[in-house]
Amino acid sequence: MAFRFFIVIILLNIGTCFAQVKDSVSSQKEQIKDSLIDGKSRTINPIKVIVDSTSIKALEDHELAAKFDEKWFEELYNNTLFDTIYKSVTELTFDEVDYPELHTDTLKARLKELDARTPFNVAYNPALESVIKSYLKHRRKSIQKLITLSAFYFPMFEREMDNHDIPLEIKYLAIVESALKPRAKSRVGATGLWQFMFSTGKMYELDVSSYVDERSDPIKSTEAAAKYLSKLYEIFGDWDLALAAYNSGPGNVTKAIRRSGGYQNYWNIRHNLPRETAGYLPAFLANMYIFEYAKEHGFKQPKPEVAYFETDTIRVKHMITLDQVSEVTGTPIEELQFLNPSYKLDIIPIIKGENYVLRLPIDVIGDFVNNEEKIYAFAKAEFDAREKPLPQFFNATDRVRYKVRSGDYLGKISRRYGVRVSDIKKWNGLRSNNLKIGQRLTIYPRKPYVAPPIAVKKPVKVTPISGDVITYVVEDGDSLWTISQKFPGVSVQNIKDWNGISSNKLKPGMKLKISKG
Repeated sequence: MAFRFFIVIILLNIGTCFAQVKDSVSSQKEQIKDSLIDGKSRTINPIKVIVDSTSIKALEDHELAAKFDEKWFEELYNNTLFDTIYKSVTELTFDEVDYPELHTDTLKARLKELDARTPFNVAYNPALESVIKSYLKHRRKSIQKLITLSAFYFPMFEREMDNHDIPLEIKYLAIVESALKPRAKSRVGATGLWQFMFSTGKMYELDVSSYVDERSDPIKSTEAAAKYLSKLYEIFGDWDLALAAYNSGPGNVTKAIRRSGGYQNYWNIRHNLPRETAGYLPAFLANMYIFEYAKEHGFKQPKPEVAYFETDTIRVKHMITLDQVSEVTGTPIEELQFLNPSYKLDIIPIIKGENYVLRLPIDVIGDFVNNEEKIYAFAKAEFDAREKPLPQFFNATDRVRYKVRSGDYLGKISRRYGVRVSDIKKWNGLRSNNLKIGQRLTIYPRKPYVAPPIAVKKPVKVTPISGDVITYVVEDGDSLWTISQKFPGVSVQNIKDWNGISSNKLKPGMKLKISKG
């Protein structure tokens, strides 16, 4: 029996091997229809594709994960967090708060520890206790968001603070100023992470123009804030007063000192400061305490989606848009906007005497540098093809009818036109954030808007093709750029000319004629 069983096993193995060989031979002889124009079928030996390491190909994304990304980027960019913290500072009250999770004795001990290791006056007082407990009780969700964002910004802040020999705890000031929103803008026009007014920004060499607002540049604005705070400390010799002066101006602080009879302690002059500044230092100290003792209060400290040290910059040599960078690198436009918030119109200009840089995730820096000439040629061709290459400006009273496109969501549309999500919902009677493709929205823009290239209506010439011609079938995730990279010597403009295409939009299944010679 055992011998028979052994023979059966051998025969089965031989049969399996024979079947595999037969399948291999038949697959090699399989008739494959060539994609040449003549449509004739030929026997083609399969050739293993070697992927060009310098080509950039957009991969198909996971639908649910993409929706999560949309929500994350909307969270990074919406200004709700800034609005809530601005309101909390200006309307700060010092009523007693019932929060048994933090005993007064515990708070006193922790504040004493904090006072010993910082140059700020962190002495316990009932007003500060009220603010800390109020934040812990009513603002936990907002604080968790701030802790998450801080993982990206704080390493950057600490480096600049250290360079200028000022306390690292100053980083918490950006929370009170802007809720870590680089494009935050106050009702009086203060802008950026550190809320610089136009005149103060110019004083510290922050460029503000139609294209660029360096008050929103995280690194340049942080350096300017460090210099400004150093100067204020030099004047007042006290960090509490320096922070008060940063918020309301040195003149308001000196007036408060005079009106208080010469007192120079913040808590003694607070009642003579503007209302917003009166709540400013307590809010700063409350946030400092909560961040320093975040773990003890149950807050999570997750890794950021993009860490500052995982990015790098490239000096831009030709005008290019963030949309174009997104297309050629495969980096989501929202991520590029997050990393490059100082470009107001999502356009990086070339201006004599200025060196503007593009910040990118470090894993795509190599692709960009290796293909720099091609990328700039692609950008230039797109600009040249536009009827109106520069952005057109809308007046604040102009009304726009916007048609919702695939990939749109309210946060993305609101950023494009400089309005709030709540405004779009109010203007259009929307009860939820859900949108449908093709839906029409009424919008009253508050900032310059780049008209989409589809608005250009020019007769398109079809250029005759010479040499061997193939028909390329567009796949999901293809763009004109990625297709051009598959054929040596073929440019995006070539593909457009050969196929009578005026826009950059492609649909899966579309057939394109391409010359091989």
